[in-house]
Amino acid sequence: MTALIEKLSLYMQYPFVRYALIVGVLIALCSSLLGVTLVLKRFSFIGDGLSHVAFGAMAVAAVVGLSNEMPLVLVITTVCAVLLLCAGQNAKIKGDAAVAMISVGALAIGYLLMNIFAKSSNLSGDVCSTLFGSTSILTLTPAEVLICGILSVLVVAVFILFYNKIFSVTFDENFARATGMKVGLYNLLIAVVIAVIIVLAMNLVGSLLISALVIFPALSAMRLFKSFKAVTVCSAVFSVNCALLGILISILAGTPVGSTIVAVDIVGFLVFLAIGAVTRGGIKR
Repeated sequence: MTALIEKLSLYMQYPFVRYALIVGVLIALCSSLLGVTLVLKRFSFIGDGLSHVAFGAMAVAAVVGLSNEMPLVLVITTVCAVLLLCAGQNAKIKGDAAVAMISVGALAIGYLLMNIFAKSSNLSGDVCSTLFGSTSILTLTPAEVLICGILSVLVVAVFILFYNKIFSVTFDENFARATGMKVGLYNLLIAVVIAVIIVLAMNLVGSLLISALVIFPALSAMRLFKSFKAVTVCSAVFSVNCALLGILISILAGTPVGSTIVAVDIVGFLVFLAIGAVTRGGIKR
């Protein structure tokens, strides 16, 4: 144990480790806040779809040769989030079909562009890093950490300021609409915030594993608590702790960061599931 603590202390002296921990905590917190809303609204699949869109956007940014990919990826992902929201309200194209169409198309086009306009001799390594977040979080620059911090603060601020509206839209859109609330506007706000979270999480777990950051904390918290606020708080605490533990294990054991965090999330979910089975907990709509 002493040797492990000494090794960890040694790693903590490196800036890239501290950057990874800071960004990991911020992303985990942001992902968990809207996770409960997405799960309850049956919108979990949107996070998965937008993550594929973000992969395609990163491929476009790489082909164009942008030094900072985040602005372009954020714009494209946000636009697609709005398109998915509009498609979900279109009787001709159902929501799940629209997500499948956009996500698979973006994934295929992104990989195609990376092959045709290859900028590196190690294409499979680049794709693996983008899809699973193998090393990207350990190569963050101070500017990227600052951008992540600013966007994270904005996400948390939006959630706190519009908490009551998000709560209303989550549980009963028809009632919220009947009271005069602009349901479409707040659904749009949720979609945009989700897009921001997806872009932030790309560096942490990669595009294919982003949904885990959104879904597992929410589902785990629902095993123990019944109120929306309690589930949201528990989800945030669960997500932050799993991200911290996952990053530390990854650094010490030399395993991929994204996969390790998701593995810790799964273990945490199983623990909460067992506790919930004993206490008969769970949120009820």
